[in-house]
Amino acid sequence: MAGTPTYAVPPTFLGVSSRDPAADYVVAGVPIDIGTTNRSGTRDGPAAIRRASRMLTDGDHPEHWVEPARGSLADIGDFALALGDIGASLAMIEAQAAAIGHLIALGGEHGITLALLRALTKRLGRPIGLVHFDAHVDTWPNNFGQTYAHGSPFYHAINEGLVDPRRMIQVGIRSPVEKAVMDWTLAQGVTVLSAQTVQASTPAAVAARIAEVVGAEPAYLSFDIDVLDPAFAPGTGTPEIGGLASWQAQAMLRQLKAVRFVGMDVVEVAPAFDVAEITALAAATMVWEYLALAGSRAMR
Repeated sequence: MAGTPTYAVPPTFLGVSSRDPAADYVVAGVPIDIGTTNRSGTRDGPAAIRRASRMLTDGDHPEHWVEPARGSLADIGDFALALGDIGASLAMIEAQAAAIGHLIALGGEHGITLALLRALTKRLGRPIGLVHFDAHVDTWPNNFGQTYAHGSPFYHAINEGLVDPRRMIQVGIRSPVEKAVMDWTLAQGVTVLSAQTVQASTPAAVAARIAEVVGAEPAYLSFDIDVLDPAFAPGTGTPEIGGLASWQAQAMLRQLKAVRFVGMDVVEVAPAFDVAEITALAAATMVWEYLALAGSRAMR
């Protein structure tokens, strides 16, 4: 995007012009929020994240020294959904994701991750590791009687054998949660690092623990923007105080070079509740960090 002012960058992710689904890395929006349990509005998340990504188009990553926008990156637009129907929407998301090699999904609510994991593990033929940044464990068996919603994707992912819970780590957890839900999660073998545990440590130490848990086999990154404290990400449906600072999450991602990521999503950006675009920019930056990390790994 050299020579283009940031305010004039096209409204794709990082302003890329390619819509090739065969690119090495493919961005797609998943604008759905019918499974949210508090404030709706994440259907507008993909557009806001793309718009905020314009701030990341004017140079190389200052640590990995790659420019993701100049790599094999495409933005294929938004997935089609079934209006008002969670089950049918999940099936449509899975079918569209199945055709993409390395997908970066812009949510949308966190329930989309279940469909994305279904598609990915079918293609790989085995369960994968999971790095999950969030304020919430998202292992509730249901949400207010709803089987599929944004608080239950990993309950279903574990039960369906999509992820190996012994290679699953949750970072930044701090919300109210029934003890039975937490006990079930831990009993499956999931590693849970509370926000307080993370803040008492260092990004380098947390990154080392993440790499230790997921190991060398393929892993997926699911980044719920509410892992950040509302001071850094107010534009989300279920904000929880006491969260991570944006610099902490950014520093952790930069140090995950040993993890073999095969896909990513960033979810729960609700622009109607944002302030000065800071939530959308944080989400866009986490995707940019992921792409730069992948680019640096490819060069090694």
